[in-house]
Amino acid sequence: MQADGPRACRFGRRWYLNNESWHPSVPPFGEMKCILCWCVSGETHCQRQECPPAACANPSRRDNPCCTKCR
Repeated sequence: MQADGPRACRFGRRWYLNNESWHPSVPPFGEMKCILCWCVSGETHCQRQECPPAACANPSRRDNPCCTKCR
């Protein structure tokens, strides 16, 4: 039996269309803005935002809460 088209993904209580991306919400923490998930043919894939290493003694997260940067 063959599917009519690309399958959607279920993450938590929500459904996402094929190729749709989102930031997951994980109770009790809320939306995880540093993680991106996407739906590929019925399979959910998630990845944490990759950050280059900060090359200073006191990096800051002022501009980007996910990655540290030198001032």
